[in-house]
Amino acid sequence: MRLRCMIVDDEPGAVNLLEVLIRQATGWQLMSKCYNALEAISFLKNNEVDLVFMDINMPLINGIELATLLPKKNGIVFTTAYSEYAAESYTFNTLDYLLKPIVLSRFLASVQKVENYFKNENISDEYFFVKSGSELRKILLSEILFFESRKEYVGVVTMSFEILTYRRLKDIEAQLPSSFVRVHQSYIVNLSQLVKIRDNHIHIGEKRIPIGDKFREGLMELVRKRTF
Repeated sequence: MRLRCMIVDDEPGAVNLLEVLIRQATGWQLMSKCYNALEAISFLKNNEVDLVFMDINMPLINGIELATLLPKKNGIVFTTAYSEYAAESYTFNTLDYLLKPIVLSRFLASVQKVENYFKNENISDEYFFVKSGSELRKILLSEILFFESRKEYVGVVTMSFEILTYRRLKDIEAQLPSSFVRVHQSYIVNLSQLVKIRDNHIHIGEKRIPIGDKFREGLMELVRKRTF
């Protein structure tokens, strides 16, 4: 499962450990490492994530206070050395509560819990409706090849047709399951439809899509995990 996650913790050692665990034990995309709540708030103004790993005892704004400021759809895994906040933490969209020091077996159990949650969340996401002009068109997610930003519009390109909708690519990205990945400022692709990667481009159907510099690392990390 391809989840977008971030870490918020003022302890560099704890951040480094979580980064290693995420990169080696999951297929998730680590979007950001923030060392205080203000950095996290700034990052989330312009970026979307599915999951936040978050310490509680932090300067300025603690993890419990930060949780009240996060989008309600964000899942939270609290990572802390203190057990006394556990009950209060579950007043938010808390998926797990990891006590430091975090060991691999406990982290893997948390990964399973998180992925089960998002899998159930996405059961109803097999199709959606796209508004184009005066009509609403039902589109199966499995048939979509990619989304392309076209100035004020987004082109939804499927196996059999394409349609324009007056939306921002960023807003559409926030509603898609993890099988859809942003690979360029102007493109989101359906990984299940990817044919090959060559010369810094993705080939889907007859389309050759460039891979943006800021998106390359996340994409290639996912590809490496599936390379024989």
